[in-house]
Amino acid sequence: MADLWNDHDSYWRNTYSTRPYASGRTYDDLRGGYRYGYDSATRYQGREWDDVEADLSRDWNAYEHRGQSTWENIKDAVRDAWNRMTSDTADSRTRESRVTR
Repeated sequence: MADLWNDHDSYWRNTYSTRPYASGRTYDDLRGGYRYGYDSATRYQGREWDDVEADLSRDWNAYEHRGQSTWENIKDAVRDAWNRMTSDTADSRTRESRVTR
């Protein structure tokens, strides 16, 4: 799974600055949120964001990759990564990255 995260990490590193919530932030400020969204989409597979947001908010402070961000400051990045992982094309991206390894 770490190899797959590395693919997503590269994606976010190259595109984060195009996101409206990234203004005035570095990639390192947002990286933990992207990883949390990635990890959470796998953990809560098949569930909707609205169904798990309260759990994600509650568990954010215990997440090992969270850095210094509060939930309020990071949740947009988390949701962005969640959406990327749960979109209709997420399965094909995951399969493609496994094939290219």
